[in-house]
This record gives sequence, C-alpha cells and structure tokens, in this order.
Amino acid sequence: MNWTAAGDYTDIRYELSDDGIAKITIDRPEVRNAFRPETVIELSDAFDKAREDTNVGVIILTGEGDKAFCSGGDQRVRGESGYRVGGTAAVGRFHVTDLQVQIRRTPKPVVAMVRGFAIGGGHVLHVICDLTIAADNARFGQTGPRVGSWDGGFGASVLRDLVGTKKAKEIWLLCRQYDAQEALEMGLVNAVVPLAEVEETTVQWCREMLALSPFALRLVKSSFNAQEDGYAGIQQLAHDTNLLLYGSDEAREGRTAFLEKRQPDFSRFPRRP
Repeated sequence: MNWTAAGDYTDIRYELSDDGIAKITIDRPEVRNAFRPETVIELSDAFDKAREDTNVGVIILTGEGDKAFCSGGDQRVRGESGYRVGGTAAVGRFHVTDLQVQIRRTPKPVVAMVRGFAIGGGHVLHVICDLTIAADNARFGQTGPRVGSWDGGFGASVLRDLVGTKKAKEIWLLCRQYDAQEALEMGLVNAVVPLAEVEETTVQWCREMLALSPFALRLVKSSFNAQEDGYAGIQQLAHDTNLLLYGSDEAREGRTAFLEKRQPDFSRFPRRP
C-alpha cells in the first residue's frame, strides 16, 4: 500500500491513499506512542482534515512501529490539573477528552489498527473507534488505578457496552492485560490477524466500506451514538438526517419560497404513512 504524506506534524503522521483512505499515525515510538497535549492537538487537526476532505471515506488510526498502538497519556507532562502543553503550563487540561468526542462525531468510519500495546488512554482511543483490527501481538488493558487516574466517560461506558459490565469492571479494577485472542473472544476487537498482515487486512476492510453508501455509513454511525450518547447522540443523528431533507425537492421548495417571498406550495409532496 502506498501512502502520500498530507500534513506537516511533529508527533503524528497524516497520510492519504489514492482510493479514499486517510491514515493517522501517532509517531512517538520512543515512548510507546504515548500522547502529550501537542500530540492530541495534532491528532485533532488531522481528524479535521480527514473530515473536510471529500475524497476521504474512511480513517485509520494507528501507532508507529510494531510495539505499541498507544500507551496512553505521557506521565512526564502530567500535572496536578491535567496535562501541560510544553510540560510547563501552570494549569493543565485533558485535551484527549475533546479528541474522543471528535472521533465519535466524525461522520466517517474510524478504524483502529492495533499493533502491540493499546494501554490506558490508548486503550480508550481504540474502544471509541468504530472498528478495531488487531495484530496477533496486540495487548489491551487499563492502567488508571495504577497511576492514580481513571476514565468514567467513554472509557467506562462504551467499554461496558462492548464487553459487559462485569468484564469492564474487571478490566478497570484489576488493571490486567489481555492478549489479542482474549480481546477477540470478549468482543473488544473485530478481528485478529498476523502482525505482517494487519495493514493489508485493515485496508481491505476500509475498501469494503468505501464501496458502500457514504451517507448510509454516516447514519449508521450516528444511530449507534444516538443510543449511547443520550441527547447529544440524538442531536447528532437528527442533524445528519436533516442533511438528507436539505437535498430533497420538498426542502428546496421551502427555501425557494422564502427567498422569493411567497407562500410555499407543499401540496405536491406525499404525506407518507
């Protein structure tokens, strides 16, 4: 697979295929692709690029090298009020919370391609992606209680939906690690393939989605979020569905009548049972 660089970043790489796939890679292998605020800010920018690019239909999120997808937040820049940009800010914040929401709100499928460790905050990132393809060397787990941290948001709720309440509590309360086959058996990943084949398989899955209706895929993703995210999820689904209405003759009549300063004539449109 040939990838073309499409952005200038320090902590990540943003690349495009010639058939509509964007690949976003956390490029900090020296710390097992742990993210610092700068990393997350760059990830957010890349996801924006992928969303706005009408040639992109599917997004891959991965980590550089074979040893780690992402090992979570870089503890070296963690302060008492969050993670600090440049490691020096007096008050930190959790940039990754906004990124998690952004990944879920991105109206294109996001596929996690996991090699090696997906641990802590990195584990949450793969959990909130729409699909996960794991190499056979992948390892999954949470570390929050080991380092005085936790994730009571998507890291708990979506994980519970994937593997069940008891298993999700086990993952968080014991901080154990699970290999790729165990992850597959508990429903945490979609497929496990040999390490040498993980990108080929991920691209194959992406191409299968590229052959499908992009608007239908958008609504499928919104539909799951509507159930999981309450009012915010319903809002997302409603706005996505409204885009369909905007493109109809019925909506066009309402807009045109307003611009022409006349009463709209909706009589020719069916009142569907």
